[in-house]
Amino acid sequence: MFIVFEGIDGTGKTTQMKLLAEKLRQQGRQVVETFEPTAGVYGKKLRQLFRRRDELSLQDELDLFIADRREHVATLISPGIAAGHDVLCDRYYLSTAAYQGARGGDVAAIIDLNRAFAPEPDLFVILETPVTVGRTRISAIRGEEPNDFEQADYLERVGEIFRQLRRDNIIRINAAADINTVHRRIMAVVDNFLMDS
Repeated sequence: MFIVFEGIDGTGKTTQMKLLAEKLRQQGRQVVETFEPTAGVYGKKLRQLFRRRDELSLQDELDLFIADRREHVATLISPGIAAGHDVLCDRYYLSTAAYQGARGGDVAAIIDLNRAFAPEPDLFVILETPVTVGRTRISAIRGEEPNDFEQADYLERVGEIFRQLRRDNIIRINAAADINTVHRRIMAVVDNFLMDS
């Protein structure tokens, strides 16, 4: 399986991905966990923008996301899928479309650009929670102030784009509940997918 966790900041993507990975490994499955932006050359440049986003144009920022993803697909995602492993990813191209779209980018064009080279996930698990909840979690869990990508008005626009996305492989999960409840909801979706596969 190739499963991607998407949603605004503070919805619990990283936490839920790790819980799913642990459960799948208990079932004897080989699991690759990964994330975007990556820890590679382009991903590190993107992470430097978290506090200085106004230094790059929309197009330059998008170019960095695409370069990072191309490298990610070539070195980890495609090899993992080819090896028959379950690949779980914290953010992928729908995040690029939503976050760049909230900055004025063309959402459909960004998706098309990525689909030209990026493998299609079996499931996009979009975790949904109010922006106020997400920002509270960011402050409480990380103990830090929200960065340039995590400002409230911006996240509202990002969330609206996520809500408008329509694809057969999108599953929406209410992530405002406690961690274990959200995990059970995700496992129900994954178990159903495995039974139907």
